Amino acid sequence: MASHLQRLETVMGQVISEIVASSTPAVPSGWLPYLQLTRPANLVTAAADVLAGFAAAGMGEPRVLPLLVCSSVALYAGGVTFNDVFDASLDRIERPERPIPSGRIPLRTAALFGAVLLIAGVTAAAFASLVSGAIALLIAALAVIYDSWGKHRKVSGPLNMAACRAFNLLLGLSAAPLMIRGRWYLAAIPFLYIAAITLLSRGEVHGGRRQPSVISFAVLACAIAGLLLLGLLPPFAILAALPFAVLLGWRVIPPFWRAVSNPEPAVIRRAVMAGVLSLIVLDSALAAGYAGVMFGMAILALSLLASGIARFFSVT
Repeated sequence: MASHLQRLETVMGQVISEIVASSTPAVPSGWLPYLQLTRPANLVTAAADVLAGFAAAGMGEPRVLPLLVCSSVALYAGGVTFNDVFDASLDRIERPERPIPSGRIPLRTAALFGAVLLIAGVTAAAFASLVSGAIALLIAALAVIYDSWGKHRKVSGPLNMAACRAFNLLLGLSAAPLMIRGRWYLAAIPFLYIAAITLLSRGEVHGGRRQPSVISFAVLACAIAGLLLLGLLPPFAILAALPFAVLLGWRVIPPFWRAVSNPEPAVIRRAVMAGVLSLIVLDSALAAGYAGVMFGMAILALSLLASGIARFFSVT
């Protein structure tokens, strides 16, 4: 399964490359920096979170699913936009090629763009239900707190970012609001997973120390173990989820272990990228356990799209 997926990702990347090459003249160049600002490959992972939560909600209320997916994508795009807004001065030194420090997007315009995205995300969720709107508002607040303050804190920063993705899963679960009370604990799995990635990502630019890398690897292992332990809680079907869990381990454990052995910037960046893109695999495992293998495969297919887009746009 893993080798087939790898080949499909390569083909998807080639297809997207051809599409981009053939359509570039028709795409206004002014939009490209805004796309770069929103990390398009990561937006696919945000949608996958909601789909996994929707599956855990017993497929919830289908009519609200498009609203929740749009909300999640807009919230993530707004969050990463504000990440670059608050990091503008630092990026002028460390990553001058990014849209804001390179001058392709004025700082004030980027801030307005991020605000519009966050407002759109909260509004879309509120049209689904008041519970969904409240969760979306909390995600937006957590994103801004992380961008402006949390990312600079050794402990609270990773927890802050992890909470954003944990509530994103609950946003999907809010398709059936009453299910949140019975399955809120599912949020602990993406919480641990993202905390591990965020902790490791601290060394992307200047390299890291061995101890944080070891802790990150241990937290990642706890997230995968938590996924497997769901098999003890019916109606989660562990046999349906197991192939996806194995694929997840195959994709993230080796690069994270290499970051433990050699915490150099390039090694850490590859591990972080693998972790971010493999969040879709985690979501597919959750979805398969609650809604069957076919629904899990449908979500897993999004990883092909994310990997293809990642060839052209930054993930971190």
